[in-house]
Order: sequence, then C-alpha cells, then structure tokens
Amino acid sequence: MTLRGYEERLRRAGIGPARSDVTALAAHVLGISNASVMARYGDEITGDAAASLEAAVSRREAREPLQYIIGKWEFYGDEYVVSPSCLIPRPETEMLVEYGISRLSRGDRIADLCCGSGCIGIALCRHAGVICDAVDVSADALDVARLNAERLGVAGMIEFHNSDVTVGGGVSCKYKMIFANPPYIKSGVMDALEPEISYEPALALDGGVDGMKFYRSIMDNYGDYLDADGEFVFEIGYDEGAAIADEADARGYYAVVYNDFSSLPRMAVVKRKTRE
Repeated sequence: MTLRGYEERLRRAGIGPARSDVTALAAHVLGISNASVMARYGDEITGDAAASLEAAVSRREAREPLQYIIGKWEFYGDEYVVSPSCLIPRPETEMLVEYGISRLSRGDRIADLCCGSGCIGIALCRHAGVICDAVDVSADALDVARLNAERLGVAGMIEFHNSDVTVGGGVSCKYKMIFANPPYIKSGVMDALEPEISYEPALALDGGVDGMKFYRSIMDNYGDYLDADGEFVFEIGYDEGAAIADEADARGYYAVVYNDFSSLPRMAVVKRKTRE
C-alpha cells in the first residue's frame, strides 16, 4: 500500500490530521525525515517496513494517540519519551515554562507537582538553570520522567519523589515557584472525551466532581513551602478561571488567570494576598 492509501484509511477512521499522522508514522518506521517521506508519498511500501507501518497505522486507526505509537514527542524544543503511564506533553503547557523562564534566576528552587513525564521541571532546569523537586503519585510516570531527565542532561538538577499531593510530601524546602499541571477534568465529563484521551492515564486527568480537587489539595498542603513572595503556577481547564480564583481567595491567596493562544483561560498564577 502507498502512504496515500494509509492516509485514506485514517480519514475513514475519523482522524482529521491524517496526512501529518501518516507522515510522522512513516518517518518513525522508516527512520527517515518528514521531507524524505513526502518524496516517497506515492511509492508502494513493501517488505518489513510495510508490516511495521501496517501495525502502526492500525493502532492509530483504533484512535491510539500518535505520540504513544511513536514513543516520543516534542516539548519546548526538546524530545521527550512518552508512554501510557503519563500524559502527553501539550503546547499549552509551555505557557508555564515561558512564565517560569521570564521570572526565575539560575539556582532558584522550584517544585513540579503531578510531574508526569517531567516536562515542566526538566524544561525549567534546562532553560532557566533551576533546581527542581518533582513529585508524582505514579511510580511508572516517575520512571519516564527520570529517563527524560537523563536523556536531556539534567539528572543532577532534579530529584523525583513518589508522593500523593492530596496528602502532601515530596518537598523539603522553600520554593520560588511551585508548578503543577494536575488532573483537572471534571469526573462527569470523562466518558465524553475524544477517544484518544481514553489511552491516557485517568489518574492524571480526573480532577474530581468540580475539577478543583487537586488545586485545593496543593494550596492546602504546599503553601508553607512557598517563599514569602512565592507563587503557585497552575495549568487550568478552559472553563476554570473563575473557580480557581474563588478557591485561591478562600485560602488567603489571589489568582491571576492568563489565556492561551486560543484566547482561553489556561494558566493561573496564585500568590498570597498582601497583608495590610
């Protein structure tokens, strides 16, 4: 079958970016660049390569995320290993990294809670020169994060801790910033998400009845670990700007909400209120 044939199969499966997905899968299977794939787009794929590509396309037809099939994905200009034990890094999360880079200094200490693949903490170690404690409840996710830290050369700048943020723990000092991209999807809409999301760990997605469970826990359990002028930097759901502001206010904080490139609320910076 030609790559055009595989593209048509993905379109019939309801996958919008069919051409780019086939290109990425073919580049991965054949070990060539995307440009080389496009030059061969009308050619028949044969032999072992055909069998490997067939297997990969079949997985994508079943709506398994492209990133898990390839086993890696780009985040903030670096390549991260990904697996079904952790969330796939997304472009929106780069907002948190950009914010940190703009305000942190080399040697500052940060925490990355619910770290998953480790992308936030690792990116800040690499590009801001910070020291990081990264925390996740999933031992399997931490294995992926450790591998990414080693591959990207920051293993000596980041420590990983297996802790549940709803209980606390995994941190040991004062931090300039505490970052978190916690589970924030409301439990009642989990079953209505697009098919690809079902392959990602529910543990990293389900934020409780109102989506606020983990934000409450983090503010309650980790506020004492912030410097006097320290900040929580949260990724939030597109409809959670007002809710995070209310939760912060109830705990003596205030929240500033920032929109993403789609003009939707996506990041909240939470700080202590100034005492009069």
